[in-house]
Amino acid sequence: MLLIPNLRWLAAVLLINCAVTASRAAEWLPPTAQELQMTAEPLAPKASAILLYRQVDRDDTISRERNYLRIKILTDEGRSYANVELGYDSRWENIEDIEARMIRPDGSILPFSGTIFEKEVVESTGIDHRAKAFALADVQVGSIIEYRFTRQLRFGSVFNSQWILSEPLFTRDAKFSLQPNRRFSLRFSWPQGLPEGTLAPVFSAGAVRLETHNVPAFIKEDHMPPENELRYRVDFIYVAGDNLEKDPKSFWEKFGKTRFASVEEFVDQRRVMQQALAQIVSPDDSPETKLHKLYARVQELRNLSFEPRKSGQEKDREHQEEHKDAAEVWQSGYGTSRDLTWLFLGLVRAAGLHADPVLVANRDAVFFKVSNMNPGQLNNSLVLVTDAGKEIYLDPGAAFIPYGMLHWGKTGVVGLVLDKAGGRWVDTPMPAPADSRIERTANLQLTSSGDLTGRVTLEFTGLEARACRLHERNEDEAHRQRYLESLLKLDVPNAVQVTVVKSPDWIDSQAPVVAEYDVTMPDWATLTGQRALIPVGVFSGRGKHLFEHAARIHPIYFAYPFEYSDDVRIALPTGWSAASLPSAHDTNVNALAYQAAATYGDGTLQLTRKLTSKVTLLDVKYYDTVREFFQSVRTGDADQVVVSASATNAAAKAPARATATASGAEPAGHL
Repeated sequence: MLLIPNLRWLAAVLLINCAVTASRAAEWLPPTAQELQMTAEPLAPKASAILLYRQVDRDDTISRERNYLRIKILTDEGRSYANVELGYDSRWENIEDIEARMIRPDGSILPFSGTIFEKEVVESTGIDHRAKAFALADVQVGSIIEYRFTRQLRFGSVFNSQWILSEPLFTRDAKFSLQPNRRFSLRFSWPQGLPEGTLAPVFSAGAVRLETHNVPAFIKEDHMPPENELRYRVDFIYVAGDNLEKDPKSFWEKFGKTRFASVEEFVDQRRVMQQALAQIVSPDDSPETKLHKLYARVQELRNLSFEPRKSGQEKDREHQEEHKDAAEVWQSGYGTSRDLTWLFLGLVRAAGLHADPVLVANRDAVFFKVSNMNPGQLNNSLVLVTDAGKEIYLDPGAAFIPYGMLHWGKTGVVGLVLDKAGGRWVDTPMPAPADSRIERTANLQLTSSGDLTGRVTLEFTGLEARACRLHERNEDEAHRQRYLESLLKLDVPNAVQVTVVKSPDWIDSQAPVVAEYDVTMPDWATLTGQRALIPVGVFSGRGKHLFEHAARIHPIYFAYPFEYSDDVRIALPTGWSAASLPSAHDTNVNALAYQAAATYGDGTLQLTRKLTSKVTLLDVKYYDTVREFFQSVRTGDADQVVVSASATNAAAKAPARATATASGAEPAGHL
């Protein structure tokens, strides 16, 4: 770890060096004969393409980062890299000044002159991921593609910087530079180490610099920890003032005192808080009732952190301003996630209950470590209420979070409870699997031609319900209908025809998300003469291809514990009966459990299934056990019930048809 004190005295050096860096990055590098002629990379023998060269020049004095990439296409598969997507979070940044070209194996150059498209990639909690996309034409095996672009941070804000050294492609050569923001002191470190043979970053001529070579490609796997937690990277941590303490205890004590004073100033609005309290609770309400009412009222307020990002002009038209205290938040009726959390803190204290502010790091991007002394990662807020000796963590600033639960990224993490002495470290609780359930019930009829038809109900609770509401929070009814249809199609492993007949409550965070469907599953049963084979895994689609690979590189990571519960009733055609039922399954490997059973009576099959996971993070050494467990789940789901028809019904029955299959997509973070 290296430290650089406040850099005001280097202002002139920085500005001069900035100009030099900008000039360097503005020029295309000429391809070498070796680059044009190469057909393979010995250090990445199976690579379809490699990064010949990469350059990242970041300037935090003007919140700008210039990127330059040169890619060699080695196989037909590698030609896909001609379709470029440059992802960014549009809340804070934009992609500008895109230029690209293609170099043929003979050295001739074709500049890019096509269209650059903007597309939405994924929208999640307070994040608006987009991409600038373009395609280079006429790219063949042996071609070189290269492009450069600027990543511009909005509003001139200062953010902790980061170099990501590991790319999806093998990187032959790369250079990095950082012009630090001179208003702050700087600490930088490399938590995952550096690639073999790479020297530590150095501070030279007003910039931090690093060169690296032969960096292995970063391999992605299903259900792994956040990518940036695993990649080779260099973190740059800005610290206000000169708090470059080398001792974590002293560093966090200073930080905690400063942040506590800031929060106390924000919430210390007793008169307005008492007036608000009188509008929300009754004097004779119990402490628990007061908490529930206060939580519900704060969640009703407009949460700016979960709305599409607005421009400055849009904010001005709405007279939207940043709030300086909790009184302004209450009086305006809106605020950011943090504003609403601290408003709740003030209201709880006004109700006579003991409550403390808590800062936590969201584990959706990296895993926070106290020893790294990175206060920028403590960017989420909670309220810890103590009542009758019982501690309750509450997350009112996270939209659609039920009372008593936390956003999944804030569970099972280290938090700093702020106080005037500097604070104390705590571990936030992890929810139980039953707190976040998907419950699927079905009343179906098997037709004589092998189809299943009937009514299906999906019920989502806890964090599963929250994920649904969050995904659709800014969408219209038509989009929500399509989303609901997609949820059921993910669950069913074969083709299914779906019509939504009842939509859920999209607003009430305390209520489950419940949707009802009319469904038809064509050719579900395989008809063979007087018998039919019926698969029991009606809702086994999500785990169909989970952990199939024999080898594993990264640890196993699930966002939160969960439980899936299925109850399926299938009425058989008249004259049909169950001839053979599969054995029940009951597999338990501590953190994972699976039960499945099939019963028959009064002309109806009943298929029950329950999958429970307590897993959040498991070392890769347990992969074989996890893989074997999910293989046993697939085996159980593939079991079949044998049903038979009477001779009369068999003669009248339609000819057998082949079973249709269609693989369902698997959503990130789910089985």
